[in-house]
Amino acid sequence: MRLRALLDTGTLGLRLLGGEEELDRTVRGVMTTDLRDPSRYLSGGELVLTGLAWRREPADSERFVRILAAAGVAGLAAGEAELGAVPEDLVAACARHRLPLFSVVEDVSFASITEYVVRQVSGERAGDLAAVVDRHRRLMTSGPAGGGPEAVLELLGSDLDLRAWVLSPTGRQIAGSSLAGSGPELPAETGARLAGEHLAASRTGRRGPYRLPLGSTTYSLFPIRGNGRDLRETVLSDWLLAVEADAGDWAEERLDLLHGVTQLIAVERDRRDAARTVRRRLAQEVLELVQTGAAPAEIAARLRVAAPVLLPGLGTAPHWQIVVARVEWTGGDVPGGPVAQTLLEEVLVDPGTFGPDPSDRIAVAHTGDEAVALVPLPAVPDDDARDGHASTAGLQADALLAAVQEPLTRGLGDDGRLTIGVSASVHSAEGLRGALEEARHARRVAAARPGRVCAAGHEELASHVLLLPFVPDDVRRAFTARLLDPLRDYDRRHRAELIPTLEAFLDCDGSWTRCATRLHLHVNTLRYRVGRIEQLTGRDLARLEDKLDFFLALRMS
Repeated sequence: MRLRALLDTGTLGLRLLGGEEELDRTVRGVMTTDLRDPSRYLSGGELVLTGLAWRREPADSERFVRILAAAGVAGLAAGEAELGAVPEDLVAACARHRLPLFSVVEDVSFASITEYVVRQVSGERAGDLAAVVDRHRRLMTSGPAGGGPEAVLELLGSDLDLRAWVLSPTGRQIAGSSLAGSGPELPAETGARLAGEHLAASRTGRRGPYRLPLGSTTYSLFPIRGNGRDLRETVLSDWLLAVEADAGDWAEERLDLLHGVTQLIAVERDRRDAARTVRRRLAQEVLELVQTGAAPAEIAARLRVAAPVLLPGLGTAPHWQIVVARVEWTGGDVPGGPVAQTLLEEVLVDPGTFGPDPSDRIAVAHTGDEAVALVPLPAVPDDDARDGHASTAGLQADALLAAVQEPLTRGLGDDGRLTIGVSASVHSAEGLRGALEEARHARRVAAARPGRVCAAGHEELASHVLLLPFVPDDVRRAFTARLLDPLRDYDRRHRAELIPTLEAFLDCDGSWTRCATRLHLHVNTLRYRVGRIEQLTGRDLARLEDKLDFFLALRMS
């Protein structure tokens, strides 16, 4: 459709403020955003709708419009609901960049404009979907009556007899439909399998839908694409549509219909992502204060602002926990910070929760390739606590890892890596700087481990493992080779099992009796083996220093 067609539809409430000579531009889609830089979600040809929440000063208009013009958007429509009349600095910036600018009257919702544009753009290719949207105008509406993914999936059930779910990249259920009284719940393990297959197929460049037989049921997976310039920028944050049906034999018309549905859901996905702007900004401000050494009173004031946003209705200030994540791609050509930010917003949500709203309790900032999450922990009564104190149920690194490891490992493929560090909880602004450093140290411990997805918690930092990630690789190799290679060579020639004996001896704290029992050996046989270890290495396992060297060598090998 052409831009000028929007002016011919009076119900949309659009008024042209500039760019009349550009009204023959083709509109290929629509995007609602209040991000200061939405470029990663733009592919060109969009009508951009904005409430102007990104504008803090007049100079912001030039930066925002320059980004839109560079991305090749068709036009910009600014709402009057928040600020009233569209600012003159925005009008001037659009004129400089020859970008058509519309104002949207206060009583017309962005959802109505979005619905109209999507219906017009997809009309020829998905006529059935246009008819459905026309009959059910609630699809993109807001409010308690429903809308977004939930309404779309209910229509798939009622109009096409299809059972479907919208899943996050970790397999968590965002929305679901039900048929004939059957519940919408998808087993967590099934969701994780579907998400893993979707991520793996996406990384190989296969065109959706992807088909996956599980038992007697075949699922068809439709990507809900973001608009990143590189697939690695979005694949770990995009939703997917899982349909309980085999799309292999579907007609093109039905496939087009489902692809149209994913476009509608993508609009909702982008809208909800844009709604995270406030929480991200809060996290960024707290992070900057902590890193620059601001006074605790200043940080505490910012936390008091953040608490009601993240935990509305909370009576008392919560405890806080810091989680640091880093996504690294081979070659370093794709920035990891934004990817880690959107991924951490999903990873920190309880995998057993339903819907998109739980992520509204997480504030994540990013700097460079690192994302930092500020996680509020509401105090809960503890029957066992003394003196009436409350306890907090904090995040645990191993629990985070268990929930996301399988699907994300497949999405990272052979060229990506995710490492996560979790701090202990703190109850005041004074503790945040230490919590941040603690989480970063824990992430470095995780980075020293093998695997595509690794996590470590604060509880590991009190032991020797805190030191190991900082030992250079060549030093590690030389140290372990000097101590363990003679034993490995001997084991290969004689099958003497000196390495397993050494591990068991140290694990038993040098107790001859306990070690012999564990290995099912006579004590004299154990003494012979330990003597051979000492002879081959020139070390004395009665000395604490030599025990510690062997212990570290085994850990680093």
